[in-house]
Amino acid sequence: MKALKKVPDQLLNDAERELKANTPKRSGNARNKTKLRGDKIRSDYPYAGALDAGSSKQAPQGFTKPTLRYMAKHVDKLIKRI
Repeated sequence: MKALKKVPDQLLNDAERELKANTPKRSGNARNKTKLRGDKIRSDYPYAGALDAGSSKQAPQGFTKPTLRYMAKHVDKLIKRI
């Protein structure tokens, strides 16, 4: 049970890395301003919504949807390791 309790924290940490990887890296500002705060990943810059809506050629699917797909697959892997 101890190992199982760590899954949500591990999943959030991994999801933050995945979300940053899916975020356009042209200037690095968007990636640098994306942080895990408590149990939320915050993209703290004014154009986050536009990027997530696919306004960038570097991330035409945005960054939330690919990250949610990653989390759905990854949670199973984390639980199977226990």
